[in-house]
Amino acid sequence: MKLAVYTTIYRKAVPFLKDWFLSIQSQTDQQFDLWIGLHGLEVKHLDAILASKRHINYVTACSSATCAGIRQEALSRIVEGYDAIVLVDCDDILHPSRVAAARECLNKHELAGCALRLVNQNGTDARMTFGLPDGRAIEDVFPRNNIYGFSNSSFCTSLLRRCLPIPAEVILVDWLLATRSWLLGARLTFDNTPRMDYRQHPDNTARVRFPVTAEQTISDTIMVRKHYQCLLAEVHPDALPDRRLAVTEFAADVSAFEERVAGHPHLIAEYVKRLNAINPAPMWWTCVAYPPLNYMWS
Repeated sequence: MKLAVYTTIYRKAVPFLKDWFLSIQSQTDQQFDLWIGLHGLEVKHLDAILASKRHINYVTACSSATCAGIRQEALSRIVEGYDAIVLVDCDDILHPSRVAAARECLNKHELAGCALRLVNQNGTDARMTFGLPDGRAIEDVFPRNNIYGFSNSSFCTSLLRRCLPIPAEVILVDWLLATRSWLLGARLTFDNTPRMDYRQHPDNTARVRFPVTAEQTISDTIMVRKHYQCLLAEVHPDALPDRRLAVTEFAADVSAFEERVAGHPHLIAEYVKRLNAINPAPMWWTCVAYPPLNYMWS
């Protein structure tokens, strides 16, 4: 299996790069090519920081390229030359077994994820694990939530190729690709052994720790609504009909939540109060239209 490891590096992640690269060098499986997409940085900047003896395949884009655009450019190249790709975020830390475990999972599955150990901004253990909650099947996570991020996912490129392209305006690229995989009926697996340290800091797009605030929930609701709009705008012809219908239904539920709860200060405050009291198991986008509270907007 010819394997690539890919990350996107942006300016605000620079303080975390040395720890990230050390974890790349510490992998028990070193039989991979490293690919880096640069967003707002130049190759010379990375060469100075990483001082790497390993060959690195850099992908650059024009200054106006979006986060989705640089990922589309990089992934579209990788799928043409590799059997599989391991996705990692450059502000996180790989455990030594990350690549080896991903390779093993992809021998039988098309999309694999692993649990994340949450750490604080300085890398201190936050004593929380993000993964597939007990009693939940992978297929039941979608389309409402996501457990496959760009730090803990690995794809067979035969599947990833079918999930491209990525629209330039998309923010939640990881969820888009994972949901498209689910829509296509791909073989999914999830390893609940933590194999990444997931750094929690103010620039996280998707936050998983409770308690949440009303402001965060409103912001997340807007992103989730746009995610569904993108999914419904261009549905793959091979998407399973029942799953496509589920996306339509959940999109309508989120729209109702946004209109009847998120748009009213006193109601969103009450919703957040009740949600924090429940303290759900961490999954991405759990705070938006949480089903046990749907009596507030149905």
